[in-house]
Amino acid sequence: MAKTVVLALTLMIAFAAPAAGRRAVAPACPSSVANRLTSTGPATQLVTVVAPRRGATRASLQLWQKVNGCWRPVAGPWSAWLGGRGISASRREGDRTTPAGSFGIGRTMYGVAPNPGVRYRYRRIVCGDWWVEDPQSPYYNQFRHLPCGARPPFRVTTGDMSESPTAYRHLAFVRFNTDPVVPGRGSAIFLHASTGRPTLGCISIPVSQLVRTLRWLRPASAPRIVIGTPADLRRL
Repeated sequence: MAKTVVLALTLMIAFAAPAAGRRAVAPACPSSVANRLTSTGPATQLVTVVAPRRGATRASLQLWQKVNGCWRPVAGPWSAWLGGRGISASRREGDRTTPAGSFGIGRTMYGVAPNPGVRYRYRRIVCGDWWVEDPQSPYYNQFRHLPCGARPPFRVTTGDMSESPTAYRHLAFVRFNTDPVVPGRGSAIFLHASTGRPTLGCISIPVSQLVRTLRWLRPASAPRIVIGTPADLRRL
């Protein structure tokens, strides 16, 4: 009887333990658009923006958190607006496309309205606040404040940021064309509040969903936003 018990225990241990020289295989992550991404670097927070095709002006936006090496859904999917000419992997200034790719989130969030409770540094937008869209300017694709009413020392095509109180109620800067900045490649790509129509290249969602997203994002989580069609995302 004792020999039988010993043999049974030996067999249980043998089947439970990995073979010599092998590592135990971790369970596979659930199949999802986030878990199919090749790499998201050190990020533990992720925003996916998936359009059905390159020319689409609407996309599905979803929030994800990395838990035990796998991306788990947090919120969404929500319907988001894209640029009026869809998505492009080779965006140029003024072409009204949203850039495809994987990007970080800027260190400061902005808004015409008061800070909604974000974990980032927050700057209240006032008259004289601009995001420079002039490729010839040394401040291209950067935030600049000038005295209210002053003539900007760079080319402008619209009013300053304070003149867009609906779209810019709150926003996060998507770090497209920043490392390095390439003149003419594109500027001022934001995640901002929806105005109910396509954007000039930004991603926009209803303000309640935007506030939830901005409050959720944490600098320490090195969040990424990935944008594209399913085919685009398979290459990321």
